[in-house]
Amino acid sequence: MSSVIECKGVQKTYHDGTRELRILDGLDLEVKEGEIMAITGPSGVGKSTLLHLMGTLDTPTGGEILFRARPLGRMGWGAINQIRNREIGFVFQFYHLLPEFNALENVMMPALCKGARPAACRARAMELLAKVGLADRMRHKPGQLSGGEQQRVAIARALFNNPTVLLTDEPTGNLDEKTSEGITDLLWQLNQQEGVTIVIVTHDESFARRAHRWVQLHEGKAYPKR
Repeated sequence: MSSVIECKGVQKTYHDGTRELRILDGLDLEVKEGEIMAITGPSGVGKSTLLHLMGTLDTPTGGEILFRARPLGRMGWGAINQIRNREIGFVFQFYHLLPEFNALENVMMPALCKGARPAACRARAMELLAKVGLADRMRHKPGQLSGGEQQRVAIARALFNNPTVLLTDEPTGNLDEKTSEGITDLLWQLNQQEGVTIVIVTHDESFARRAHRWVQLHEGKAYPKR
């Protein structure tokens, strides 16, 4: 399998007053096309930081990140934005749905924000909501949906632009055990049926064990857990 994302000697340092906080320290990691990778580690170890770097939401202090063998650090912001918008979907622990819009409108939002007409993207949003099991909840606003249903809307929204990679940060962190299992099954289904590459940051080791690969962060580096 070819690599979708590669991290080579990645460093990320923050400055807190007079202190230097090195979160990632020469991290090497490779995400292969079509796989599900789980990333675990204690709070504060840099899991979310790494996910943001991989998703082009932030830039490393040192080292290099490549997307399909193309070094992101040598690209202009226009090219990086195209990769983020066309190739990468994000799902976070907190759903970040817009409360004044219904599920259908929330899923269409990536296209609407770019100036698309609602009529041009409604069919795609309806298809995705049906795929995540919410065909009968499309007109409900976030406040009328359970936590699991809101996360399904967030997943459908992340899939709107047909991304090749789905980056998920604690996607079941706010959900009860039964609902978490449903979201887990949905992600695996998307991987198997759609071929979407999925990276999952999680504290749940039972979740991580199901992944094709399990990586643990420790002292700024990534180590294979299994």
